[in-house]
Amino acid sequence: MERQRTRQVMLALALAGSLLLTGCGGGDEGSKSSADGARGGSYDSGFPGPDQPQGEQNPDESRGDYVTPSPDYLSTFALDVDTASYGYARRTLAEGRRPDPSTIRPEEFVNSFRQDYDRPDGNGFTVTVDGARTSKDDWSLVRVGLATRSAEENADERPPAALTFVIDISGSMAEPGRLDLAQQSLDTMTERLRDDDSVALVTFSDQAETVLPMTRLGDHRDRIHEAIDSLKPTYSTNLGAGVETGYETAVEGLREGATNRVVLISDALANDGETDPDAILDRIDTARREHGITLFGVGVGSDYGDALMERLADKGDGHTVYVSGDDAEKVFCEQLPQNIDLTARDAKAQVAFDPETVASFRLIGYDDRRVADDDFRDDRVDGGEVGPGHTVTALYAVRTRPGADGHLATATVRWQDPKTRAPHEKSAGLETFDDSLRAANPRFQVDAVAAYFADALRDPATDNRLPGRPSLSELAHWADELGDRTEDGAVRRLADSIRQARHLAD
Repeated sequence: MERQRTRQVMLALALAGSLLLTGCGGGDEGSKSSADGARGGSYDSGFPGPDQPQGEQNPDESRGDYVTPSPDYLSTFALDVDTASYGYARRTLAEGRRPDPSTIRPEEFVNSFRQDYDRPDGNGFTVTVDGARTSKDDWSLVRVGLATRSAEENADERPPAALTFVIDISGSMAEPGRLDLAQQSLDTMTERLRDDDSVALVTFSDQAETVLPMTRLGDHRDRIHEAIDSLKPTYSTNLGAGVETGYETAVEGLREGATNRVVLISDALANDGETDPDAILDRIDTARREHGITLFGVGVGSDYGDALMERLADKGDGHTVYVSGDDAEKVFCEQLPQNIDLTARDAKAQVAFDPETVASFRLIGYDDRRVADDDFRDDRVDGGEVGPGHTVTALYAVRTRPGADGHLATATVRWQDPKTRAPHEKSAGLETFDDSLRAANPRFQVDAVAAYFADALRDPATDNRLPGRPSLSELAHWADELGDRTEDGAVRRLADSIRQARHLAD
């Protein structure tokens, strides 16, 4: 009883400190971002990292009389539903090339797979927290799962969409699977949109041009198809001009009460004009902030400017996907509601670990989505935009104290209503557990395989691997088993990609 009381007091003090810092947060509106002042939110004693050699222990721990290394047992990040990193890695591996480690974002691998979380009845989130022990002593994976309502629920009641498509028609888009794929996808999507939706079309190469102003679909589908089919690849890639003209067109065709979104389709190989994402988006900052216009980035091509597209989407209050082949129909048709509608704005998550049961922890991925802990409830600080049918999964590597028993962590998600901007929160907790990872929920195991695979691609060395990371051969076999258990083609394709990576490593 006394131990439990002590644990509760320590956790309460940690949370109270966070709230106090939140209340003292100042600064002009818009002066903070998800990267400003972020502390990373992890403790890594005993877990090798860039600044810590393998096997190095916290000196206080080595004495046996553990002293908490820091009062911060919080981890805070902006939600992210991007999946482009995994899609591009699969394409690269299929072509017999190993992906550049800088393009590997583990959270995008994990978020590429279907989850089985409960979903809320209306806008907002459900929160699921579970965990399982890895094969490495005292190390576990903890999963925080967030889910919005299903895309089918209230699909007919969604607000109309006003979509400005910004299409790259530079010379590099002539490669098969780039501009032709974009045209096929847009033609199909035009038939799927409702009569009360609107579409505008902007193209860019060395210059940008509004090919079609904002047009209600209604009886104008033939006009839209003609504009799409007329596109031809031309010169260089002035992506900055395309984005700027795209937002100008979106503002001119702005519809009150609609979801106003710029959809950028490009290989993001900018080689003309402004190429810095911050500078590009500074030009359209008013449209983004005052009119709430969000950016959806769709990447194409075997050579792809991943970093530029990902940064544009993060700064543009949106998300990115990468498409090739059959992926296009999935993105523009099957996933159309979640890619054009919004159920939450500026969504962030914060996980409070209990210092009585947790010795150290690390958030896997979300490297450029970290938020300072005391900015969690500062609604001026940018979060992530999430649509219906989305799930967001965050995995933590957690080292528990020997014999730990009781409360382990509490996860909270905070978001703003997309219409009223009213803030909301939802929380869920997790107690200590004994289940092994191989006995966990199959979907949890898929998440673990995806994270371990990303870790192997980003850092193949054994000294920095995530706790319990198997070899690529073992991962491929594990993914095969899970593909059979879940009867999920996406999981079977994950196994194929792991085998391709293993062959390249031989």
